[in-house]
Amino acid sequence: MTATAAPTTDVSDREGATRRPPARFGDLVAAEWIKHRSLRSTWIAYGATALAVIGFNAGIAYDTYSHWTLQMSKDRAAFERDGIALQEAFTPNAALLMALALGTIGALVIVGEYSTGTHRTTFAAVPARRSVMAAKAVVVTVVTTVFGLVVAGASFAVTQAILDRRDAGVSLGDPGAFRVVAASALLAPVCALAGLALGAAIRHTASTMITSVVVLLVLPLFLTDGRHWSAVAGHALPYRAWLRLVDVNYSPTAFPWTVGGAWTVYAVWACAACAVAVTSVHLRDQ
Repeated sequence: MTATAAPTTDVSDREGATRRPPARFGDLVAAEWIKHRSLRSTWIAYGATALAVIGFNAGIAYDTYSHWTLQMSKDRAAFERDGIALQEAFTPNAALLMALALGTIGALVIVGEYSTGTHRTTFAAVPARRSVMAAKAVVVTVVTTVFGLVVAGASFAVTQAILDRRDAGVSLGDPGAFRVVAASALLAPVCALAGLALGAAIRHTASTMITSVVVLLVLPLFLTDGRHWSAVAGHALPYRAWLRLVDVNYSPTAFPWTVGGAWTVYAVWACAACAVAVTSVHLRDQ
């Protein structure tokens, strides 16, 4: 009776797996970027949102241009003093549209994987789940910040070019203009990160979308400055912070707040969203 050699393949494979170094964070970011850019639907969503936001703002500016009358020409000083040109550079409805769209895109970055089950493959390949989510947050932040800068800059350029035909446009160097562009651009990554955090915590597409709409749209419109608690709660939301930042001729209300406070809301939402997205992956089994 001949003896057979014991198989060594499994042992060597386990030893190789043990010796395999953990994935570097840069590699995780690169992998998440590949995932992000490889989905055609993602770029369709970005493109449709950009066209809708810029087109909406340009339409408002063109409406002002086409209905410019002699009376408005006489009131040019009031037009400039009230900052109408900056108000039309990025309108509130366009900001709401961008906030909802970017919140949805950010949420789909993670709930798309949960809905298809590919998150199991991701976490099996990289057991360091927090690192994976941190890489997702980095990609979402960079891509949506660039998106916001392009959309806000293009919107400002187009609307002011239209108003310039009536000698009513402003330049980026005019008081408050740069703040309007910066606040509008940074609204995109803040809302996208909020969507990512909601998606990581809820993990169900429909529930995440509904919660995103409530947080980014319904609450800012529901809360008013009429009562102290409502004003404070409203001031803590990204859209209301954007309204404060783009109001270059701010008139104090019953419960006023500062530009610094609005920038702080942006920063807190971004940091808190990243923290929720990174830590929530260990709250329960995948």
